Amino acid sequence: MSDRIFITGLVLHAFHGVMPHEAKVGQTFTIDLELTIDLSEAAQSDKVRDTVSYDKVVECVADVFCDKRFRLIEAAAGRIADAVLSSFARVEAVQVTIHKPHAPVAATFSDIGITLSRSRRAANRP
Repeated sequence: MSDRIFITGLVLHAFHGVMPHEAKVGQTFTIDLELTIDLSEAAQSDKVRDTVSYDKVVECVADVFCDKRFRLIEAAAGRIADAVLSSFARVEAVQVTIHKPHAPVAATFSDIGITLSRSRRAANRP
């Protein structure tokens, strides 16, 4: 399937990280999502019930990302992927990218982050 819904540049402030000051002050993260979903019904019906509501996805991601402190953005991305797959039955796969542009690294860089991909088929394997 090649149909996709994307949400790019979702900016959230959270307190994730290994360093103590990251837990105290927090920082701004940017999240990109790509959802694999069959959009053929929605393309024909023009009804939101035949797709996934963007605002509901954003609400789900923000709740998961900001609800608890993660030491690793890998763990946060995994929790986001799990939440999207469990909350939206039409989504077959999700790719989550978390950008941490203010990571406490002694170097000059424009961005640091991770990308994690999960699919419903992989989640259902024994």
